[in-house]
Amino acid sequence: MNIRHYLQFKDLGADEYAYLFARAAFIKAKFKAVEKHQPFADPDRTLAMIFEKASTRTRVSFEAGMYQLGGSVVHLTTGDSQLGRAEPIEDSAKVISRMVDLVMIRTYEQSKLERFAAHSRVPVINGLTNEFHPCQILADLFTLVEHRPAASGNPLDALRGKVVAWVGDGNNMANTWLQAAELLGFTVHVSTPSGYEVDAKLAGITNPAGYKVFSDPKAACQGADLVTTDVWTSMGFEAENEVRRAAFAQWCVDEAMMAVARPDALFMHCLPAHRGEEVSAEVIDGPQSVVWDEAENRMHVQKALMEYLLLGRLT
Repeated sequence: MNIRHYLQFKDLGADEYAYLFARAAFIKAKFKAVEKHQPFADPDRTLAMIFEKASTRTRVSFEAGMYQLGGSVVHLTTGDSQLGRAEPIEDSAKVISRMVDLVMIRTYEQSKLERFAAHSRVPVINGLTNEFHPCQILADLFTLVEHRPAASGNPLDALRGKVVAWVGDGNNMANTWLQAAELLGFTVHVSTPSGYEVDAKLAGITNPAGYKVFSDPKAACQGADLVTTDVWTSMGFEAENEVRRAAFAQWCVDEAMMAVARPDALFMHCLPAHRGEEVSAEVIDGPQSVVWDEAENRMHVQKALMEYLLLGRLT
């Protein structure tokens, strides 16, 4: 069997994303109507979730989603498994993948994820690494398509030509936004403090036309269809917190930044958020914010993704 992994956003093609957006909408409609959708019930499918980084939304969305699909879940952390006792990642992958049908890993280095996937007999999904966060961008794009659909009904048409303003750290989210823009035909306006820029080479960007860099975060928001940000200090970088707080002081998404975006612009944040730091309370709690839909949609797009990786396209 041809095993497909989802380690970076660019691991799937544009037509596959069109299918996933449509499938996620179908699955979400079933969920809202309280109708069963359990393609994993017979035979029962099992998801192993491996956490090296703490999680709220990733754990709940994958675990609840897998149960709703009719499957089962095994939850592992490095503290309660041999993964935290110096067992080679390759050995863990060979064993775990013989006992489950899917593996989701939330860890630090992308290289750990790639080593596990290279020795896995089942699909592996990136739940977050220092370098990439594809499931979050999948949810963000689905939320944008949901709130601003194209007249044609094609979800990709809803994205082509759009402008996404990224304000803040050049982190895993920013890297993944650049990959998505290159693949799906929209533009990212990136504004980061000096020293925290996006590394286009790390992101694997081959066409620089998909993004523009701005030193002024307000200028990056000019004409944007979506303004989005993340915490100033990601997990694993807590020692830099005070330095980052000073460096990012001008990169708080506020009402002035949203005012220069398009009148119907949306605001997103992957959460958790710190009001008064990377975003003002007026913005995240305001009428343009769709962060709660965005958070819920993690579950729906991940259900579509898990279904696709195991069963292929369904009608």
